[in-house]
Amino acid sequence: MPRIEFYVLSTAVPGDRLRAACQLTMKAWRAGLPVFVRGSDAQQCSEVDELLWRFKAESFVPHSLQQDDAQAPVVIGLDQEPLMTQGVLINLSQTLSPQVEHFSRVIEIVNQEPSLLSACRDNFRSYRQRGYDPKRVEL
Repeated sequence: MPRIEFYVLSTAVPGDRLRAACQLTMKAWRAGLPVFVRGSDAQQCSEVDELLWRFKAESFVPHSLQQDDAQAPVVIGLDQEPLMTQGVLINLSQTLSPQVEHFSRVIEIVNQEPSLLSACRDNFRSYRQRGYDPKRVEL
C-alpha cells in the first residue's frame, strides 16, 4: 500500500506548485527512485518538462514526456500506466490517479488557490475512504 502525502504550500501562486514538484522530483530521483509526474493536462506536462530543464542551473534531472520515452528515470504524463513500479507519483492533477497502486509513494502538492484546495481536500477524504492513511506535510 503506497504512502500518501499532501505537501501544503502557503501561497496560491501556480508556479510555486510546479517548482515544488520539480524539487521533490529531483530529491526522489537522487534517492534512486523512479518518478512519474502526473499533470492535469498536456500543457501542464509541457510546463513541467520545460521547468525541469531550467529550475536549477547547476543540476540535471533526466526526464521525458511519456510519449517520448516512457522508460526515462523521470516520466511526465497524464493517466498512462507507468512502466516502472514502486516509484514515486507526484500528482498535479485535481483527481486521484487510477494508477495509485503502482507506486510506493504518492505526493499531492496543494497550494492555497481555492478550487485546488477544495479538490485536494476531496482527494484526502477519498484516500481515507479507500483505506489509505494520508499525511499532511507543511512546506
